[in-house]
Amino acid sequence: MTHRVTLIPGDGIGPELSAATRRVLEATGVEFDWDVQRAGSDVMDEHAGNPLPDHVLASIKDNRVALKGPITTPVGGGFRSVNVALRKTLDLYGQVRPCKSYAGVRSRYDGVDLIIVREATEDLYAGIEYEEGSDDARSLAEWIAAHGASVRADAGISIKPISVTGTRRIFEFAFDYARRNGRRKVTAVHKANIMKFSDGLWLRVAREVAEQNTDLEFDDRIVDNLCMQLVQRPEEYDVLVLPNLYGDIVSDLAAGLVGGLGLAPGANFGSQAAVFEPTHGSAPKYAGQNKANPMAMMLSGVLMLRHLDEIAAADRLERAIADVIAEGESVTYDMKPTRDDPSAVGTSQVGDAIVAKLEAGGAS
Repeated sequence: MTHRVTLIPGDGIGPELSAATRRVLEATGVEFDWDVQRAGSDVMDEHAGNPLPDHVLASIKDNRVALKGPITTPVGGGFRSVNVALRKTLDLYGQVRPCKSYAGVRSRYDGVDLIIVREATEDLYAGIEYEEGSDDARSLAEWIAAHGASVRADAGISIKPISVTGTRRIFEFAFDYARRNGRRKVTAVHKANIMKFSDGLWLRVAREVAEQNTDLEFDDRIVDNLCMQLVQRPEEYDVLVLPNLYGDIVSDLAAGLVGGLGLAPGANFGSQAAVFEPTHGSAPKYAGQNKANPMAMMLSGVLMLRHLDEIAAADRLERAIADVIAEGESVTYDMKPTRDDPSAVGTSQVGDAIVAKLEAGGAS
């Protein structure tokens, strides 16, 4: 079977990572029909300042599966995040970010195997904001102050919507994902002790869904306490389900437990499509240098293969990646004992090594 997949190379280091990932995916023997689409800062001049042209969205909707390289999001100005726009437009509500230890990676921890499930369409990332000094911000601040809260008139304001519908579907998704992937426990993460009507709703609905899925363990943790416990004893956790903002932050913390974002894949699932991408950024300063670690995007390709029900190919590719990591020779600078190690190889050479493993059948 040939799988038609939208391939968005991205910008910054994205095109290099995408090229290496495409090669290793093809080396598994799975057949792909790549529908290559450009998005990000590189296409804005061609599309009236739009980094996510309509035809890119149409391609994803038609193919229902996409593999995407990182795309630059400006800090404090410029266009809004393409990633956020994709999630909202395609209703990619269920983000999955596995964080798994691999032998040979420099880390303070061994045996970490976590899955972060992040609700990706609501919470503070819904984009409901009022700029400081605007009439709307002043009016809202006055209304809030009139109801007993201390909000200054010159405040910028963001709204945090968390719905029963959005919460129920992400927990139903999380329990189903846990069950299909042989996991044992689901943990709801929240700040319900303080935000009683938003995170309180999140926790209440989580418990309702858990009562319908008693074949799996369930517990909950306040988010700040969870962060401390992840650093102390990450082995106690399995599948963590978080609202949008907490999920973004805790997934980076969990990636730090297993060696960094260079090994942190991601998947976004929704009612219309699934989009697979590394969780790290586009690192524009390294663009074109054949220096960036492609393994997070390759591991995202592993998640895509599993989604496409190419389980054997996914397992072989993950083993090939793990073997290259364990040998420690054909890896990028960030995976060497020191970052100036002269034996570090480039992005494309990592791809070469993994392709060689697959072609030789040497993935143990």
